[in-house]
Amino acid sequence: MVLGPMAKNPPFRRVLIANRGEIAVRVARGLRELGIESVAVHSDADAKCAHVLAADHSVLLGGNTAAESYLDFDKVLAAAKATDSEAIHPGYGFLSENAEFVRAVRAAGLTFLGPNPEAMERLGSKKSAREEAIAAGVPVIPGTEKDLADAELLAVARQIGFPVMVKASAGGGGRGMRRVEREADLADAIAAGRREAKAAFGDERMILERVVFPARHIEIQIIGDLHGEVVSLHERECSVQRRHQKVLEEAPAAIVDDSLRRRMGEAAIALCKRVGYDNAGTCEFLLDDAGNFYFLEMNTRLQVEHPVTELVTGVDLVHLQVHVAAGGRLGELLAGRDLTPRGHAIEARICAESPEQGYVPAAGRLGLVREAEGPGIRVDSGVYTGWNVPPFYDSLLAKLVVWAPDRASACARLSQALRDTAYLGIPTNIDFLRRIVDDDAFRRAALRTDLLDQRPELAAGPQDAPDDLTLAAAVLAQAVGAPTASPTGAAGAARSSAVWQELGGFRTFGGRP
Repeated sequence: MVLGPMAKNPPFRRVLIANRGEIAVRVARGLRELGIESVAVHSDADAKCAHVLAADHSVLLGGNTAAESYLDFDKVLAAAKATDSEAIHPGYGFLSENAEFVRAVRAAGLTFLGPNPEAMERLGSKKSAREEAIAAGVPVIPGTEKDLADAELLAVARQIGFPVMVKASAGGGGRGMRRVEREADLADAIAAGRREAKAAFGDERMILERVVFPARHIEIQIIGDLHGEVVSLHERECSVQRRHQKVLEEAPAAIVDDSLRRRMGEAAIALCKRVGYDNAGTCEFLLDDAGNFYFLEMNTRLQVEHPVTELVTGVDLVHLQVHVAAGGRLGELLAGRDLTPRGHAIEARICAESPEQGYVPAAGRLGLVREAEGPGIRVDSGVYTGWNVPPFYDSLLAKLVVWAPDRASACARLSQALRDTAYLGIPTNIDFLRRIVDDDAFRRAALRTDLLDQRPELAAGPQDAPDDLTLAAAVLAQAVGAPTASPTGAAGAARSSAVWQELGGFRTFGGRP
C-alpha cells in the first residue's frame, strides 16, 4: 500500500488511540508508517494488552469496565494532555461515534481523526439518518422514522404489511432490534425493544420498517475531506450474520456489477455531501433479489471490516483518515490511483466465544496462540500467548483476512488459514468460521442475511471435537516432527502423523482435513 505524500512530513507528532485490542494495534501500526508516535490508553485489566506493547507510549486510565476507563471523557482527555498528544483516533466502538466527545476533543485543542460532530449527529441515530437519506433521494425501506407511540407503530405496521422490523432509533449491533411476523406479537416486541434500547443507549425511541427478505447486506465505504469532496471506495458484503452481527465480510460483493456499484456509491456520496460529512464512514444497505437497494444506517467511523477494502483497493484507510483530518485534499491524496477493486478479500472475525454452546463469551488465559501466515494472509490481532483475555469487553480477538486473485481462491485460502490458526486455552469460533467457509452455499456466494438461522448445524459443530491439550500436542508434534527440525528424523515425522490421525481431520495446521 502507498503510504502517501505526508509520510516524510507527518501532520501530527503524536496521536492518542482511544481504544484497545486489535484496532488499537492496527492504528498504531498505521501511525508508525507515517512517522507519528502513538499513545495507548488502558484499563487495569489491559495493562499488558497487545495494544499497550505496540504503542510508543501508554497511560493507565484505571478501572476495569469500559465505563471506568475507555468511555471516561475526562480520563482520555487528561491522558492526551499529559502526553502532549495533538490528535485522537477513536478506532471503532467506545467513543468513536459520540458527538459530545468529539466536541470535547476539539475544545481541548486537539484534532479528532473522524467525522465532524454535526454530521455525526445527523447520521448517528437510525431516525435522523433515515430522514437525511430521504432528503438526499436515497432509497429507504418502507416504514417510519417518526417518534411514535405503540398504537401508532401498529398502524404503520398494518399499512406496510408484516413481517416488520422494530429497531432502536439510537441502536447498533442488533440491540433493540426485533423481527415481528404477526400483528399479535408486535406490542410485546416493541416493549422488549424499548427496554433493551433504554438500557443500552439511554434512548427508548423505536422506528419500524418492513422486512426486506430475502436480502443481502451490502455496505459502501466512503471517505470525505474537509473541502467537500467525498469518494466511494466501493462495496463490501456482510450478509453472513448471527443476531444481526457480522461474522464474515468480503470485497467486492459477488452479486454487485459495475452499474449497481456505481449507483450505490452515488447514493452514499449524495447522503454524505448533504450532511457535510468528512473522514471515513460506511453507508449500509439491504439488497433484494430484484436488485433494489435500501438504506439501513450510516456508521460514522472506521469499520471492523475495513481491511478487505484496503486489500482490494490498495488504499490505507487509517493513513487517509490522518491525511484528511489534517486538511489534505482527496483529489491530491488519491491522484493517479485506480480504485477499481482488484482480486477478492474475505475477513473472518475470530472471537472468544463458543458457537457450539450458544455463543457464550469466554475469558481466561491463552495458553497458545498460533496465527496463520503466508502469501495473501493478513492478521489484525490484539492477543498473544500467555495473555489473559478479560471478561469486560467485546469478544473480538483478531481478524483473519485473506486476498486472492478471485473469490474461489480466496475461499480456499481462508479455509486453509483457519486450519493454520489456533487460540488455545479458551473457546473460540475458529472451527465455526471454517465450517461456514467450507459450506457449499458460501462457496457459491449464495448468501443472505438469514443464512446462519437456516443452517443451525454450522454453529452446532461436531460432538467429538478434540480438547485443547490434544490440539496443543498436535501443534507441538508438527513443529518438532518435520525431518529437517527433528533429531529423530522420520521417526519424529511418524509421531506427528499419528497425532494428526488421532485428530480425525478436525483441524490440520498446514495439512489437509
